[in-house]
Amino acid sequence: MAADTLKDFEEISKAVAQGKYSPVYFLHGDEPYFIDQLTHIFENEVLSEAERGFNQTVCYGKDTDAGQIANAARRFPMMAPYQVIIVKEAQEIKNYDALVPYFQQPLSSTILVICYKNKKFDKRTKAYTALKKCTGFESTKLYSNQVPTWIVGYLKKKNLKINEKACVMLSEYIGNDLARITSELDKILINKTDTQKEISLQEIEQNVGISKEFNIFELQSAIGQRNSFKAYQIAEYITRSKDFSLIPFLSNLYSFFSKLYVAHHLADKSKNNLMKALGVNYFFVDDYLNALKNFSPAKLNQVFHVLKTYDLKSKGINNNSADDKQLLQEIIYLIVQEK
Repeated sequence: MAADTLKDFEEISKAVAQGKYSPVYFLHGDEPYFIDQLTHIFENEVLSEAERGFNQTVCYGKDTDAGQIANAARRFPMMAPYQVIIVKEAQEIKNYDALVPYFQQPLSSTILVICYKNKKFDKRTKAYTALKKCTGFESTKLYSNQVPTWIVGYLKKKNLKINEKACVMLSEYIGNDLARITSELDKILINKTDTQKEISLQEIEQNVGISKEFNIFELQSAIGQRNSFKAYQIAEYITRSKDFSLIPFLSNLYSFFSKLYVAHHLADKSKNNLMKALGVNYFFVDDYLNALKNFSPAKLNQVFHVLKTYDLKSKGINNNSADDKQLLQEIIYLIVQEK
């Protein structure tokens, strides 16, 4: 679970800062951000710069195998209390069972960090069973409704705050790609002075590339209101960008209309209940209330058919010539103007 990931990440980070180490750390899961952060900590905070020359090894899964890793881990450190071995891209290693004996009896003077990224380790293997004696860390992607809180926590560690709407807009625009979120925030932080303690909505709009009036949220709102003029106007602006791609827009629209479908079947359609049931922020709940009046369940079924059809067209299926701009205009027509 994502909550366990956050808790375990903080516990491991704190223990390392206190000099409390496990002989083996197995970092795996579909969220690379936390694995990368822990890897950075092990690379830079365990050994001194002088100790690293003889006692820190970084290797890659495609260039090594389990037997070589086990042999390296059994070496003793030179003029240091520990040696650190970091195996990056460890998902490339095939014969993990060869590490079972080492996992069962690791050397206390070795800190072996295995970074198995972008997927979970197979829990049916002997190696996974042996890992129960080691420190395992499963890095799970955050749910979208957890991202704003995580952003606040990330900035709090830097003694900074963020405008609430700016925080929500950033998380809605980027999603749960934590590496990209931190990259965008860090670019903003470079230009902030010590006296500027809060990231504003304007800074997010200017630096992340979200126009205040012409963005995916305003397009979503215009479509929900079935305001074709405004929807086409926003679409015209958005599609001028050389980086424009239809796929993220389809994903957002599908999420919006899926939540709208759920809302139609709620007995209590008050703002508070919609926020709770749909997992949406109060900045956006009015968009759903407006759209409920304009899209019946029957119309929503038509919308889902349109989105599915144009998802295929955006990938070149049953589409010989239309570019993403033309496809978006057609989507707006079919959703907003057709009865």
